[in-house]
Amino acid sequence: MLTPLHLKLLAAGATALLSFASLVWQKNEKSGRGRLLRSHDDNMLDAARTLNRGAGLLAFSVAADSAIEHYRGDFHNPAMFTPLMTSALSVLLSIQGQRTAARANSWPRNTVYIGSVLTGLAGTGFHLYNLTRRPGGVCWGNVFHAAPIGAPAALVLSGALGHYAERLRAETRDVIPRVLGLPPAESVGVLAAVGLIGISLETWLLHFRGAFQNPAMYIPVSIPPLAAGLLLASVAAGTAYVRLRWLSRWLLRFTALMGLAGIAFHSLGVARNHGGWRNWRQNLQSGPPLPAPPSFTGLALAGLAAHSLLEDPRSVAS
Repeated sequence: MLTPLHLKLLAAGATALLSFASLVWQKNEKSGRGRLLRSHDDNMLDAARTLNRGAGLLAFSVAADSAIEHYRGDFHNPAMFTPLMTSALSVLLSIQGQRTAARANSWPRNTVYIGSVLTGLAGTGFHLYNLTRRPGGVCWGNVFHAAPIGAPAALVLSGALGHYAERLRAETRDVIPRVLGLPPAESVGVLAAVGLIGISLETWLLHFRGAFQNPAMYIPVSIPPLAAGLLLASVAAGTAYVRLRWLSRWLLRFTALMGLAGIAFHSLGVARNHGGWRNWRQNLQSGPPLPAPPSFTGLALAGLAAHSLLEDPRSVAS
């Protein structure tokens, strides 16, 4: 039986281990000087493949999480099958995208990514409707227990990251892809930062519902917002302030590893429910969601893709 002291030691040990692993990852990365010596096309392709990877992880998280939640809801609305199919297709095509070295964009991938955005927006509308039609309307009790607003928003982010990956593949020296008037480095950085802040707020809501019974539950509501803030600061600074960008990359790597470690912590939460894993059919639905933490990993990878673009002055606003 884990005591509060054991949980505190577990949280401290996990934080130290993730910090060390992030530093090792940081040390083994290629130097910024080496990146600048690479061709502009190689930088764009690497960023696009990283975004494909991030989009795939987000889509996988949505697919697995919605499969559990919608199964618990008995698929009473046939539309509940839609995010499963869309996100599953996005996962498969994202794997194909991050493995290919082709410079040209792919219309099948782009079509699925745009479909993911539309599906996520529609799902957000359904979940908001579900929230407002409950007795009591919009209140804390319903926000805690109604269909989660953040789940379909993650599918929107997945589609947006994938769509932008395909735009980077189609980039030429004459046509630089822009989103909201921003060049590649800035637009990818802002999108990743906004996503990290949003998913941290959703996590805070769920961990608050769980009374933060494990001190490790504070990690995903503190580190990712800090990483998002430093990423935005790095975007604003451009190619200046090397130390700021170093710290931003380190925290993004910490966030990426934290997302994977979160699966283990949620597995521990399932095991602590009545019956543990022997009663997995019930506890997988009532315990902490296993597929949720990798969403942090997908968005952190998008932030790292933004950094690789920031280190190429040709991808930054002049």
